[in-house]
Amino acid sequence: MKTVAELREIAQFIAEYATRLMGSGVHTSRVVRNSKRLGDALGVRVIVSAFQKVVTFSVCDDESGEVYSEVADIPPLPISFKLNAELSALSWEAYDRRMPLPEIRTRYAEIIARPRLGPIFTLILVGLANASFCRLFGGDWLAVSIVFTATLLGFFLRQRMQARGLNHYVIFIASSFAASMCASVALMFDTTSEVALATSVLFLIPGVPLINGVIDIVEGHVLNGIARLTSALMLIICIAIGLSCTLMIVKNGLL
Repeated sequence: MKTVAELREIAQFIAEYATRLMGSGVHTSRVVRNSKRLGDALGVRVIVSAFQKVVTFSVCDDESGEVYSEVADIPPLPISFKLNAELSALSWEAYDRRMPLPEIRTRYAEIIARPRLGPIFTLILVGLANASFCRLFGGDWLAVSIVFTATLLGFFLRQRMQARGLNHYVIFIASSFAASMCASVALMFDTTSEVALATSVLFLIPGVPLINGVIDIVEGHVLNGIARLTSALMLIICIAIGLSCTLMIVKNGLL
């Protein structure tokens, strides 16, 4: 039998755990399953109601009839598939071993404290990935090098603006414009300039929200799915605005 204080402690931990998953790019059903699994490991029943910005939890002790509810904001966090996999594995480990809450907290703290990829290393990887897209879509090696440089500029600008806490729609417009404007240098050379311009902004495509939105709708979390798809659509429109500004300046004929 759990006391109200114990239920509060469990609810607060599960709230922190689940909102970190949601903020890191996990679809809703996975968050619900992991949260319920943690509740089973701790001997309580967890009811989860997830939305785009907040998650509501009710932790129930069927023996005593006590119920404690918690509402938590979803923080904007970098997408991390490794973190998501490790946190999901933690829920299974807790369930299989029936770990007590202090031990789960310790393991959770170890997971989130592990060092992540540095911003410079991430910048270089994103540049290489976007340059690979250019090559994949038929760009020559000069266009690939131009797209690599443009991606470095656009993603660096995105990192700096995010660090200052600016609106993410403004960030996407500015990053798209900066990257495509840099890629417009390809127009000065005998190269596949159209491919360079088109692929210079692909690093901004919100693939995870698009995928999660579809998964949420398919699995019955329709409100979350529509919200995620709408947010992704707005970001795509912002990318188009930034690219269109470049085209109007340097190559109006394409419009």
